[in-house]
Amino acid sequence: MKLLLADDHELVRDTICAFLQNEKDMAISVAGDFPEAAEQMTSAGPFDLVLLDYSMPGMEGLDGLKRAMDLNFRSPVAIISGTIDRSTAEEALAMGAAGFLPKTIAAKSLIHAIRFMAAGEQYAPIKFLTEAEEQTSHPLAEKLTERELQVLHGLMKGQSNKEIARDLDLQEVTIKLHVKTLCRKLDAKNRTQAAIIAKEEGLF
Repeated sequence: MKLLLADDHELVRDTICAFLQNEKDMAISVAGDFPEAAEQMTSAGPFDLVLLDYSMPGMEGLDGLKRAMDLNFRSPVAIISGTIDRSTAEEALAMGAAGFLPKTIAAKSLIHAIRFMAAGEQYAPIKFLTEAEEQTSHPLAEKLTERELQVLHGLMKGQSNKEIARDLDLQEVTIKLHVKTLCRKLDAKNRTQAAIIAKEEGLF
């Protein structure tokens, strides 16, 4: 089984590869961004399953999913993410994604899901979809757009504007504008206070 894992975070790639290393029938290739993944699909594809990080550089959200499905000759392509919301996950599935994997998925479930999707089935964890529904009803979440929530999540991780911009494939000036707007919406004096408010309110 040929797999391609594309994620710009080396730790995530290493962790998932470690989960799969004992599966003797799996050969795993990795990529650090969408252009590299596209090159591998073109030169070494099709893969039995491609796993794409939703927020990696060059992905451009679900546009990257659509392009990858074509590049992989319509063989299974799935989305992995730690920040995607329920509606976006459902949209990806409706577009024909092989599935959606939250980065919190357990190792055993990950292996089962990969085999399930590689066999041509569609996978989505029911628990995540129901929990995501509850999360979007959070009072603070209702004040912010999806992009502002993604930026706020980066602030909570202590990332700089440049790092958040890289993760979301946006310009740094755009991130600065989002930070300014979400601070206003949360009545926060600065980015640090915004992150503290989000943490104390259990937003993520």
